[in-house]
Amino acid sequence: MKKLLAVLLAGALAGGVAASYAKLPAPPAKSDAEKKAEADKAAATKAKDAEQLAKAHDKAVANYKKNKGVSMDRKK
Repeated sequence: MKKLLAVLLAGALAGGVAASYAKLPAPPAKSDAEKKAEADKAAATKAKDAEQLAKAHDKAVANYKKNKGVSMDRKK
């Protein structure tokens, strides 16, 4: 029983080592349409993120001014 377990364990170890050295095939090249669609999606995501960041900044500034009593007028 111990020999069988040792053989199975050795086989599993050898299989694991062999699998770790296996290489995946290269992905197929993207067509121009796929590249354009991906670029458009990235640009839309970037624009949306920038808009959300601007809204968050405006909200934070408004909250700061409300709670600290800071006004935009600089009187000397």
